[in-house]
Amino acid sequence: MALAEVIQYEGDNKTFIWKHPRGEFNWGSQLIVHESQEAVFFMNGQALDSFGPGRHLLTTQNMPVASSFFNKATDDQSPFHCEVYFINKTEQMAITWGTSTKMEYVEPTYGFPIQIGACGEMNLRIDDGRKLLIKVVGTEHGITQSQLVQKFRAFLMTKVKPYIVTLIRENNLNIFQIDEHLQAMSEALHEALKGDFTEYGVALEKFFLTTILKPEEDKNYQRFKALHFRQYADVAEARLRQQVGIIDQQTAAQRMVIEAQGLAQKRSLEGYSYKDERGFDVAERLASNQAVGQFTNMGIGMGMISGIGNSVGSQVGSMVQGALNGNPQASQAAAPPAPPAPPALVCAKCGAQLPPNAKFCLECGEKLS
Repeated sequence: MALAEVIQYEGDNKTFIWKHPRGEFNWGSQLIVHESQEAVFFMNGQALDSFGPGRHLLTTQNMPVASSFFNKATDDQSPFHCEVYFINKTEQMAITWGTSTKMEYVEPTYGFPIQIGACGEMNLRIDDGRKLLIKVVGTEHGITQSQLVQKFRAFLMTKVKPYIVTLIRENNLNIFQIDEHLQAMSEALHEALKGDFTEYGVALEKFFLTTILKPEEDKNYQRFKALHFRQYADVAEARLRQQVGIIDQQTAAQRMVIEAQGLAQKRSLEGYSYKDERGFDVAERLASNQAVGQFTNMGIGMGMISGIGNSVGSQVGSMVQGALNGNPQASQAAAPPAPPAPPALVCAKCGAQLPPNAKFCLECGEKLS
């Protein structure tokens, strides 16, 4: 078997710890460690020298602990046997987790038994690689994301499942509104779990409870779900009807205002007022025989039209008077005033009063001058 001359990481981005497949190296081989990585040399199950990012030449000078296990090398080409583990210290995100079994409890709002599940994501980072190697990896060839989650599943589920059920019961959370509390639940679970991860050299950077898995196929759940959402739909529908009614009333009121403004502008252009218009209406009703009879029977006189504007007062008065006297035509327009009568003639001889156009006195026959 050829001895390795270059030792470097060959794993993928979803691996936390990767063991180099070869165990025989030469003194003088090059070790390449990337950023956010650490290389640890093991021998006989014991962690020896470790190296950070950079290019390292393996010699007795920079591997004092490992060299003590061998006889003093006569040259840099002497081989040695050692296990090399590369530790990936980057924060690995979106590592999924989920409950393997259902959590059963009695729904506090509607009182029916229900089974739910939970799942989410978390961000992990290797904080103490030696501790994780010794406590978890051991003699294995490394550990990936899924393998790490599987090893931590026991205490993960031991705390996640009781916490969720207890929180729902103590806070009387409605199963149909529980998604509103996912952020608070995630933060509480993060605090509860990070100590367990730290014990094994792993930093739990983030923990997210993203989904509560509800029994959508359960008929009882479907029935209570329809009942729950129906009450909100009824309230929303009633509120909508009320708002539509208010809008209709406001629209009708605005229409009346616009029509009134239009009539006022029309009167202004035609040169009369609302008071004048009401006077015309009164005169028009009095013009009919039926109206004359009604006014006569009711004993309503000229006083009812008092207060009509001066611009039409005299005209309306004449129209009303004509109607009461049985002359309907007089109600349509007032007659013009008669011309003044000529002065009467008096006979100078006998003193008799004569017609204006008389030529002779009808009493004494005297010719008038």
